[in-house]
Amino acid sequence: MDRALALTMQEQQSDVISQDTIRAFNSYLRITELRGKATLAVATQGRQFKAYAHCSEATIFWLSDQRPATILWVLTGLWGMLMWYRRRQMVRVVPLALPITGRTVFGGLTYSEEDSSFYAADGHQVQLTPMQHQLMEMFFHSPSHSLTKTQICDVLWPKKPDASETLYTLIRRLKLVVEQHSDLKIESDRRKSYRLKVKQVES
Repeated sequence: MDRALALTMQEQQSDVISQDTIRAFNSYLRITELRGKATLAVATQGRQFKAYAHCSEATIFWLSDQRPATILWVLTGLWGMLMWYRRRQMVRVVPLALPITGRTVFGGLTYSEEDSSFYAADGHQVQLTPMQHQLMEMFFHSPSHSLTKTQICDVLWPKKPDASETLYTLIRRLKLVVEQHSDLKIESDRRKSYRLKVKQVES
């Protein structure tokens, strides 16, 4: 606007604002959006001409030097919000994509060492009681997936002289959970040992 005003004053050589002054001023404006929206006035002191833009804040911002930086900040904010949203979505489905290392898959059941949890084939976490969870960890850590009665009782009930009935109850309830969420079953060898094995598919 200052450039347009200077060129107008050179052309007019007068301190009176007329329609020709305004027409000339608008013709010298390089920014099309300002044409018809910029006005001229004579300052009371020094009788100097001043140019004023009557535009909306949005128009002024769009024409200002701050536009690129502001747009960059807005894009950065949107990118941050997108990353935050995607992170929340990933947290919700993390059981569906367990890490390649630190997991054991057996009979459609996955044990993750990262969070010490068991997951079914569809990715949801299998809910186990603390005792059931400990016994399942023992089965998964055993190379043959089998344990003797003595091994189980010594770990789970080390101070109990005879934990037979407690063990039988634990095995019976654990069988239901295991068979419901996987292709595994728990077999007993005369109640002296127990083995976690894949169920045979009937032909």
